[in-house]
Amino acid sequence: MEQVFSYIISFGASVMMPILFTIIGVCIGMKFGKSLKSGLYVGVGFVGLGIVTALLTSNFGSPLDAFSKIFNLDLSVFDMGWPAAASVAYNTAVGALIIPICLGINFLMLVTKCTRTVNIDLWNYWHFAFIGAVAYFVMGQSLAWGYFAAIVCYIITLVMADMTAEKFQKYYGNDMEGISIPQPFCQSFTPFAIALNKLMDKIPGFSKLDIDAEGLKKKFGVLGEPIVLGVIVGALIGALAHVNDFGDMEAFRARVEAKLQASNPLATVSMTDAWVKYIIKDILFLGVTMGAVMELIPRITKLFIDGLKPIAEKTQEVVGRKFKGKKVYIGMSPALVIGHPTTLVVSLLLIPVALLLAVVLPGNQFLPLASLAGLFYIFVMVLPFTNGNVVKTFIIGLVTVGIGLYFVTDMAPAFTKAANSVFTATGDAAAKIPQKADGAQYFAGALDFASSLFGWVIYKCVNNLEYIGMGLLSGITVVMVYFNRRRIVAEERSTKK
Repeated sequence: MEQVFSYIISFGASVMMPILFTIIGVCIGMKFGKSLKSGLYVGVGFVGLGIVTALLTSNFGSPLDAFSKIFNLDLSVFDMGWPAAASVAYNTAVGALIIPICLGINFLMLVTKCTRTVNIDLWNYWHFAFIGAVAYFVMGQSLAWGYFAAIVCYIITLVMADMTAEKFQKYYGNDMEGISIPQPFCQSFTPFAIALNKLMDKIPGFSKLDIDAEGLKKKFGVLGEPIVLGVIVGALIGALAHVNDFGDMEAFRARVEAKLQASNPLATVSMTDAWVKYIIKDILFLGVTMGAVMELIPRITKLFIDGLKPIAEKTQEVVGRKFKGKKVYIGMSPALVIGHPTTLVVSLLLIPVALLLAVVLPGNQFLPLASLAGLFYIFVMVLPFTNGNVVKTFIIGLVTVGIGLYFVTDMAPAFTKAANSVFTATGDAAAKIPQKADGAQYFAGALDFASSLFGWVIYKCVNNLEYIGMGLLSGITVVMVYFNRRRIVAEERSTKK
């Protein structure tokens, strides 16, 4: 079995996933040509992820290292973004079969009335594969542990999707009727949303504090565009990395000249060249590069959605035939609602605050860069509980991001081990972790999915508690499924009456 998986994984996700999705498409009744096209879109998407991630890691390693040294920060965890996490997820033995296995579990739970959600958000299955891959590597490349972690995360997420479906549909309106959100990153923030919202409601007059989200969104204008935010963040990192050079430009000029003379003894650098060619150019280049990353990641995501959409629609059709007349939720991507004004406003307000938190929080070693593009997804399941209140939503986002930074820092060694193994086996550029100026390697991190409550709890139970943790996770999962089934059965009985 290990030899078979090793052979499949050696192809890399860009080759392996098109083959897998073509087979899945044919198995559920799609024509071969359409299935092949869907698979190829997914493969091209992985190639794009590798290019974008390499763009980030090859250009920001040295500036981030300089930034950390100048301000005496211990930022040893490099933000690889979700592309690296997805690459790690699908380039492992767990990721190779995660989609058909989880679809089978989903079908079994539907038949036994343990869930009402049909999770056709196939692209985001990488979240389950990621936590499974982390468990797989930290437990000595054990498939049993890897699949256990992934399946537990999947079942808990399905139950949470059921429990929050009506509240989600009520808040976002008629367009979302019959929809649930079975994405674990989003559902991980539901417990925070419930607890913190109730706490804030106990403060007299707090619920009346709010901001006009629609009006504030319009005021952001071009500053609210991801590409512009990326340019600003990238240029800021570049400028801060050169803070000491601004104070002594002559010394900087001499260092640049000495470096050039190592290969060309006659090379000279004027003060103007030092400013224009080696500082301003560097700052602007990092700005445009970060802007490109922020803009290209969503565009590449669309390739995956285009590839998976036909398979998801066919799956929905098959389920509709099998469960005709029964109440079923269609599990969809949270991308459906991230354009909500409150989500956009709070995310944009939180970006500079997240950077500040990363710098001032003691013990944190992670500075979010590529992950900033994913902040919008934090609030999908928060808004239904805060009823879109900007102030409440911002506070919940502030708390969860602050805690999430520690989750990322804590999980970084395991993420790094998984990424290094994947890069060694496949050469996938998305999994390549950059080096510091002294030659040491950064740790790997990402807000999505490493900062989530579900991911971190499963990781700690597996890594620290092993079989005791397995028992705890199994117990929690069984209890959640039991009460969810009781609720579904009771509702069906009341409907018949």
